[in-house]
Amino acid sequence: MRGLRSFGLLALFIGAQIVALALALPFKTAGLATTSNPNSAANPLYLIAVVVAAPLAILWVARRSGGIATLRVVILLGIAASLNITLYATLSLFTPPAVYLTPPAANQVLDLALPIASSAAVALFLALLMNPQWYVVDLAGFIAGGSLIALLGISFGILPAFILLIALAVYDAIAVYRTKHMISLADVVVEMKLPILMVMPEAPAYDYTKKTSFRAERNIPAEEREAMFMGLGDVVFPGVLIVSAFVSLPALGVLPGLGGNFLVAMGTLAGALVGYGFLMRLVNRGNAQAGLPLLNGGAIAGYVVSYLALFHSYTLGLSWSF
Repeated sequence: MRGLRSFGLLALFIGAQIVALALALPFKTAGLATTSNPNSAANPLYLIAVVVAAPLAILWVARRSGGIATLRVVILLGIAASLNITLYATLSLFTPPAVYLTPPAANQVLDLALPIASSAAVALFLALLMNPQWYVVDLAGFIAGGSLIALLGISFGILPAFILLIALAVYDAIAVYRTKHMISLADVVVEMKLPILMVMPEAPAYDYTKKTSFRAERNIPAEEREAMFMGLGDVVFPGVLIVSAFVSLPALGVLPGLGGNFLVAMGTLAGALVGYGFLMRLVNRGNAQAGLPLLNGGAIAGYVVSYLALFHSYTLGLSWSF
C-alpha cells in the first residue's frame, strides 16, 4: 500500500507540472510575470529570503498563546486571496471577455471569471476552515501549486532558476538534517491543516482532521503509517525550472511537432522524477527526508543532459543581467 501512496503523491506532482505548463504561455502573454527582467540574477534572492524567513516567523508566532489559531486564519485568508487571483487569471483565459454594461458611464462590468473565481476561493476557504479533510487540503494545494509554478517559471530565466533551486536544496538539507526546524514546521502545519503539505492516505476514509501532529506519525513504523506527506515546496520549486525551460528556450523544431523547449522541459521533469524515485525509497525507510536536494538536483541534471543532447551547446541557455 505504501507504493499506492507514493503513486498518489507522484500523480499530484506530475499533475501540477502539467497544469503549470498549460498555463505558462497564457500567463506570460497576459503579462502576469512578477518581474520585467526574468534573467536578473537578483530575482531569486527575494524569494529565497521569504522561504527562509517564513518558517521561522510561523514557528515564532505558533509558540505564542493563541498563536496557532490566529495564524491559521490569517494564513488561510492569504491562501484564499491568492487562489482568487490565480483562479481569476486562469478562468479569464476560457471565459468570454469582460464587457461594460450600459450605460458605460456607470462603470459596471460583466466578467464571468470574477464571480466564479471568488466563489471557488471562498468555498475552499470555508472547507479548509471548517472541515479540512485530506482531499480538500490536496485540492487547494494542487490549484495553488500549479498556478504558482507557472507564475514563478515565467518570472525566472534559466540562471535565476538554477540559483533558486540550488540555494533552496542546500537550505532544505540544513533545515531538515541540521537545525530540524523544518520538521517542527511540519508539526505546526499538520496541526493547522494548511494546504502547504500534501497528504496521501492509506485509505480514502482517512480522517485528517483528527491528526494533531506530524511527530506522532513519524513515531510509527513506515509500513504502519496511515498517510504520507510531501511539502508543497517539493512540488513547486523543481517545476520552476521545468516551466522556465519551456518559456525561455527557443522552440526549434527537433522532432515533428515538438520544439526543443518542450523536450528540454520534459527532460527536466524526467530528472525530477528520478529524484522523486530516490526520495520515496528514503522516505519508506521511516525517517523525515529533505525533498529538494533530490528533486531539485534531479531537475537540474535532467535539464543539463537534455539541453546538451538537443542544443549541442555548453552555454546551457544561461544568460543574466542585474
